[in-house]
Amino acid sequence: MLRLKDSGTLRCGDKIIDLSTPVVMGILNATPDSFYSSSRLSNSMADVIEVAGKMVREGCAILDIGGMSSRPGAKEIPVEEELNRVVPVVKIIQKTFPDTVISIDTYRAKVAEQCIDLGVTIVNDISGGLLDPKMLSLVAERKVAYILMHMRGTPETMQYNADYQDIIPDLLKYFIDRIRMLKEAGLEEVVLDPGFGFSKTPEQNYMLVDQLGLLRFLNLPVMLGVSRKSTLSKTIGRPSEDTLAATTALHMVALQNGASILRVHDVQAAKDTIAVYNELQYVNTLKKKRLRP
Repeated sequence: MLRLKDSGTLRCGDKIIDLSTPVVMGILNATPDSFYSSSRLSNSMADVIEVAGKMVREGCAILDIGGMSSRPGAKEIPVEEELNRVVPVVKIIQKTFPDTVISIDTYRAKVAEQCIDLGVTIVNDISGGLLDPKMLSLVAERKVAYILMHMRGTPETMQYNADYQDIIPDLLKYFIDRIRMLKEAGLEEVVLDPGFGFSKTPEQNYMLVDQLGLLRFLNLPVMLGVSRKSTLSKTIGRPSEDTLAATTALHMVALQNGASILRVHDVQAAKDTIAVYNELQYVNTLKKKRLRP
């Protein structure tokens, strides 16, 4: 079984993220068609600095930059277009916030490589290395952290691939098989993401959050990205702009079931949720101490 050297930390280049308490990853969408319109960055670098700066001040541990939408039905764009979107953002973030860990949200090795050259230390790959055969060897060679997500097909086709025999056992089998591949490739710093909203029905999405704790048996940190997704819009019957409360409710469940990283649009709300969760954990610890004989 692939294990982190220290299950309470994640090494990202020369920086170490402490995962003994959950942390937040802030989403920066350098795309014109992200599903949540309020998260889209403009072409102005001043806007990028303002949005990223707010997330950093609110306490995010990681900034995740993406240049190609992965919403259901999204079509692929040329590699050069993806690079043109993300490279300027990576450069300005690295220059302005040098102490912040930067992640690149891509499944293309060429995009990942150029961003790593600019200081990115996490590759967030929605395909788990299945859409670009060069990705795993690149991540291993460059010794950056890797987020292994579960998805079937591509963003354009994934919603036609939700016919699981049993979602949780199928998910575990996928991760066990892919973790073996990562180990053989030489990867060391790995995070699991069950892929909420990717090739899953709303019911399946809720099932994976409810049973998220089963992934802890794989001895790797778990990241969850539920922020303002369509499953929540469908549940409450309102658009993504109105789903912050629903997102927060599901974040608390995810934390209680073992999530180490919350990938979010709204950093302050997620940090507040973690603060409440931590206080509940502290009170629970005190209660257990009092009950000891």
